[in-house]
Amino acid sequence: MIENKMVEELVREVLKSMGQQAAQPVKAAAPAGLCPDRDYPLAAKRPELLKTPSGKGLADITLEKVIRGEVKSEDVRITPETLRLQAQIADGVGRNQFANNLRRAAELTAIPDNRVLEIYNALRPYRSTKMELLAIADELEQHYHATINADFVREAAGVYERRNRLRAE
Repeated sequence: MIENKMVEELVREVLKSMGQQAAQPVKAAAPAGLCPDRDYPLAAKRPELLKTPSGKGLADITLEKVIRGEVKSEDVRITPETLRLQAQIADGVGRNQFANNLRRAAELTAIPDNRVLEIYNALRPYRSTKMELLAIADELEQHYHATINADFVREAAGVYERRNRLRAE
């Protein structure tokens, strides 16, 4: 337990120092009332906020329940809500880029794993035409409501076009 506390303090100090070096000052509290000093790590200090996709709380995930078959694989997947809470904590220490990555990840949880891999492969240089990438962006936005990721794919299409990294049509 002492090691965990030492690691938590070390991580907290590193995050604070990184936030102080950023262009934006460290915020005292993250949006929605989460405060990194008070609430991080969420699993230890705010476990009531964390739920599994099936609605179980952290206390419901035990080895005994796994052995009895009461905990399934979907019970240990991260939820978009948890990723958004973590993003608020990251914002609270000035780690805005990391927070944005967590928000993109939150959107990706709604997309089937095999489709995420297909999109990943489509985003590799010379794998897609501009029209194919724009169609993926539209799909992300319209079908999965993943607007942040859709904007990212549209941006990639433009960059690939400027750098001649698109597949020939």
